[in-house]
Amino acid sequence: MAQTSQVPVTVLTGFLGAGKTTLLNRILTEQHGRRYAVIVNEFGEEGIDNDLVVDADEEVFEMNNGCICCTVRGDLIRILSGLMKRADQLDAIIVETTGLADPAPVAQTFFVDQDVADRTKLDAIVTVADAVHLNSQLGEHHEAEEQVAFADVVLLNKTDLVDKSGLEGVEKRIKKINPYTKIIRTAHCDAPLENILGLNAFSLDRVLEVEPDFLESEHDHEHDDDVTSVSFVSETPLDLDKFETWFGKLLQTHGQDILRSKGIIEFLGIDERYVFQGVHMLMDASPMGAWPDGTTRNSRMVFIGRNLDSMNLKEGFEACKAA
Repeated sequence: MAQTSQVPVTVLTGFLGAGKTTLLNRILTEQHGRRYAVIVNEFGEEGIDNDLVVDADEEVFEMNNGCICCTVRGDLIRILSGLMKRADQLDAIIVETTGLADPAPVAQTFFVDQDVADRTKLDAIVTVADAVHLNSQLGEHHEAEEQVAFADVVLLNKTDLVDKSGLEGVEKRIKKINPYTKIIRTAHCDAPLENILGLNAFSLDRVLEVEPDFLESEHDHEHDDDVTSVSFVSETPLDLDKFETWFGKLLQTHGQDILRSKGIIEFLGIDERYVFQGVHMLMDASPMGAWPDGTTRNSRMVFIGRNLDSMNLKEGFEACKAA
């Protein structure tokens, strides 16, 4: 790649639990012969998304000190500038934002910082949307609406969990917000990668129609201040039966307020590490393979939602420790 070439950048966004990490794992494991640098951002103190991304040759930059479109903006520019020193070794860059990010300021970075603008090109904003929960998310969270409004492509995920009329209703709402976006239905983010990467789809003119002040350096955006996160770590293995009982009851009673739950767990008597990911009352858990050599075995959990203080999460988690 010539020194003057612009490295294409795909911004991968979508609300909490939509399936962004699932898509990222596909990109990093499929045999496409391309080299990607990946920048991962999390919301929450105990970062685990980097561990949920499969082992691969690509470099994963985990930025864990807040929303990528605010306090991490400086880190994003710094990391991009560092990557440009090895631009000849890269085919593209992928920025995976936290589910609570407004994508506008992320995209803005590629235009307002001159060095970044000279060396990179925003290829597309790809939004992963949860077909089950998108309607309610659009009504409750400004960020979810912005993620759809700025999308060049909407990957409408989990379509296997919604009937035909429900899907048509969700797609109609997406098109009402953003009539220009391309909608691709998927069950497990299984769309062909050629429909996601290397699209040359981002249009600054279209974005300026949506937000005329897009290029203003002090671009204003909102956050849902009611949403917080808590995280826990245990060096003691957990009891599987205790955990399943506690977590099942927790989701039944407080699932509506738990926007996202995720964790990597060490259970007593089980050699493999277990990963679980939940959205509201839906939860999926599965073995993740052996613990990597040299890794400290522990259990880490993150909850993102509202009214978390009222759920006695720490007490419940501590009670799951094996005797």
